[in-house]
Amino acid sequence: MKSTLNVEYGGNKIESKEIIAAAKKIWVDAENKNRKVKDLQKLDLYVKPEENKVYYVFNEEESGSFPLF
Repeated sequence: MKSTLNVEYGGNKIESKEIIAAAKKIWVDAENKNRKVKDLQKLDLYVKPEENKVYYVFNEEESGSFPLF
């Protein structure tokens, strides 16, 4: 089964794969960590369109946020 999840809010639209890619980029680009995507064992994402934020938790340890749109 193929599926797609889109978030639409305030005239903006984004696909779930774009949100996941942005989170993985934050993981890989973290300063002085030299990490690879394969080192990311668990990724939890919480989307709050009303705040224009995506909150993330990497491997149940590291958390933060980035703009949704």
